[in-house]
Amino acid sequence: MTGSLLEVIALDVRDAVAAEQGGADRLEVVTDMAADGLSPTPETVAAIAAECPLPQMVMLRIDVSFTADAAVLDRLSREAKALAQAGAAGFVFGFLDGAGTVDLAATEALIHAVSPLPWTFHRAVDHAGDVQAAWRAVRLLPNLATVLTAGAPTGVGDGLPVLKTRAEAGDASIILAGGGLLPQYVPALLDYGVRAFHVGSAVRTSWSEPVDWGLVRRWRTLVDRD
Repeated sequence: MTGSLLEVIALDVRDAVAAEQGGADRLEVVTDMAADGLSPTPETVAAIAAECPLPQMVMLRIDVSFTADAAVLDRLSREAKALAQAGAAGFVFGFLDGAGTVDLAATEALIHAVSPLPWTFHRAVDHAGDVQAAWRAVRLLPNLATVLTAGAPTGVGDGLPVLKTRAEAGDASIILAGGGLLPQYVPALLDYGVRAFHVGSAVRTSWSEPVDWGLVRRWRTLVDRD
């Protein structure tokens, strides 16, 4: 891998191959971006694995909410097993409770279900009632690879101060900056010590169009410019 990690959202094999061609390091594999990304099928993960060597971080999520009861956790645990067998290298999930705090019981249950694979806590952290408290809870969880975060529900542009604060608190190494990430924000993030970046809509003309490898290549160059 080069200086920074570049993760690209992939919906299918075509996206994955284009991401690899453009220089991505890792995929986030999802379906239904109208719902901000839900669990893909094992068939999709297996098809990507057959054509693309990039590690697949696979979404575990069944609806647009950030909550999970026992039935949801049971379903996601079963999905995780099938997705791991299909080729997932890790998973993306994270839950809040009704009060807007990190649901540690739910999150830890799924960590156990996917163990020993690594996982990313997704943007639920940006929607917590107390973002700093949410970070303090998440950062200590086992097998955590990265935290996908914009710093704010509305995107990186509004969340830069939070990302700066978290980096200064020692969390730069686990920040995966994404969610409304635009090229003009990258220099500041690099200055904060952030070295992992996540792009989706920024590398395609629309969600109905495939990943453009040329746009991925531009991001590759941008995030490696220290």
